[in-house]
Formats: sequence, C-alpha cells, structure tokens
Amino acid sequence: MTLEKLREGTLSKQLPSAPEFIEGILASDRMLLSRAITLIESTKHEHQELAQEIIEGCLPHSGDSVRIGITGVPGVGKSTFIEAFGNYVIDEQERSLAVLAVDPSSSKTRGSILGDKTRMETLSNHPNAYIRPTPTSGSLGGVARSTRETITLCEAAGFDTILIETVGVGQSETAVHSMVDFFLLLMLAGAGDELQGIKRGIMEMADSIVINKADSGNEDAAKRAMAEYKNALHLFPPTESGWIPKVSTCSAFHNKGIPEVWNIVDEYVRHTKAKGFFELQRKEQANYWLNESIHQELHQAFYGDADLKSKLESYRLQVQEGKISSYKAAKDLMKEFLNNY
Repeated sequence: MTLEKLREGTLSKQLPSAPEFIEGILASDRMLLSRAITLIESTKHEHQELAQEIIEGCLPHSGDSVRIGITGVPGVGKSTFIEAFGNYVIDEQERSLAVLAVDPSSSKTRGSILGDKTRMETLSNHPNAYIRPTPTSGSLGGVARSTRETITLCEAAGFDTILIETVGVGQSETAVHSMVDFFLLLMLAGAGDELQGIKRGIMEMADSIVINKADSGNEDAAKRAMAEYKNALHLFPPTESGWIPKVSTCSAFHNKGIPEVWNIVDEYVRHTKAKGFFELQRKEQANYWLNESIHQELHQAFYGDADLKSKLESYRLQVQEGKISSYKAAKDLMKEFLNNY
C-alpha cells in the first residue's frame, strides 16, 4: 500500500473544522498536524479549501524557527547525518525538530517509500521530533508543492528547527533553497573527482559544505577534500549576506563533528540576523512563492479549461506540422483563455 493511500484513509474519517484543526496544531497535537498536512497534499478541492483555512489560521503563529535545507550526492549518508544531527539538536541544544523528508515517487504509480523514516529509527521515536516523509508525486525537481505550507504548520505546532531533506543533487535544490534559511551540502572525500560532478550553482547556494564519513581510515582524505572545497569556494563571488561559507568534516555514524556543524548554523543565523539579511531573505522567499503560486494557478486554470482542450490539440498539430509557430499558437490560445474570463 502506498503512502498516499494510507493518508487517504486518515481523511476518510469525519474531518474536524478549521478552528478545531488550528486549536489542535497550536496545542502540538501530532495527529491533527499530520491530518492537516495530508489535506495540504490532497488534490481534492474541498480538502484544499479546508487546508487553506488552516494555514491562514496558523500563519500568525509561524516563522519562529531555523529552517535548514540538506542535500548531498547519492550515498553521502543524508539520513544517518540527519539522525545524528537531529538527536544532537534536541538533546544538547534543547530544541524541537521537524524533518520533512522528500521521498522519491514513481512517475507511473505516484507511490512513495518510507525509507527515510525507517532509517531514522532513533530520531523518529524521539518525543521532541516529528518526521514527515513527503511524496514528490512528479513535481518539478522532486520537491513537493506542499512543503512550504507544511513548514508553516510545523512552526505553529511549536517546532523551532525545521530540516528539509531533498531527494539528491539536482533541480530540487533551487526550490528548497528558496524556502530555508540555511543550506547545507553534504559531500564525500575525493573532492578532486567530486568537484567535476557538482554544478556550480549548487556550490554557490551552499552556506556550508560538510564532508561526511570522515572515519575508518578516511580522515586524511576528508581533510584533503575539506581543503579543496575551501579553495573552490574562494573562487565564487561574495554572498549578499556577507557570510563566508564554511567547510567542515564529520562522521555521522560515529557522532563526530556534529556539534561543530550546529555551531556553524548558529553562527550563520546570528550573523545574518545582525546584518538584517535573515528577515530580508524570508521576505524575498515569500515573494518568490507568491509568484510560483500565481504561475501554478494559471497553469491549472488554463489546462483545466474544457473549452480550450480541443483547440489546444488542434494547435498542437498545426505547430508539429509547421503550419504555425509555437509562439503564435500560444498567443492565440492565451488570448482566448483570457477572453473567457
């Protein structure tokens, strides 16, 4: 049974009202929080309407957290790192943690896996941690459309540290970067080869690079990789915040170097808040997601217009046969679409 079908089962029961959901989320009711997130992920119109009411009610109680995006090459040990890092943040820093792990989904069945939750066994059982695997369901870059709204609900529920794990190095990083305060790139030793395979854009987005698996005789290689990444980062232009990205090593498996990673995050937050960049970035991100939401609404309205469907197919054939340019076809279709409104 897929994760989506399991969640649909939670919505088959009689739903609480929006005020009941909001009251429960503010009281840190995990069950109501999970059901509200499932509403956000649902494609049913009535679920979306209720979800938006809940989000609006939770917005005034959100924002008081540190949002951290985590990505890395395949095999880097993201889940092991998140478990070690999460346990440290909760136990040593006395914070509460929500992990939004974006799972890969089948492009045919839209099914998703629960791998992240099963790999984070200790963290998933911690009373101050909440792990939510989210199916990508084919969305661009592997980031679920609902992730940003889920952050709002988790913050309203009292979680002051939000981790967003991406599927891997790829398009999803741009979307995740636009909803977090701090972006962490996990890497392995062997930097000379690894640097060739990492897009410059992802390196530029990173506020910190951490070389994981610095253990079992791999410590020297990790140190060499750290030096190479430091040199590479010096080639990039200065960041808008004035922050100089830091590189460190750790062994998540052996819990070594984890406090140092948190210290980097904490230093970054203090630095950017003092410069006024922390709040500025949040405002720019809100504007970015407003534009994205507008694009999505227009996309859904356009392709959901029954009157345009047959004409769209006719124009497709004309474009394929070279009888009309794609630009002219799009202009004509958009003109008719807007006239319908």
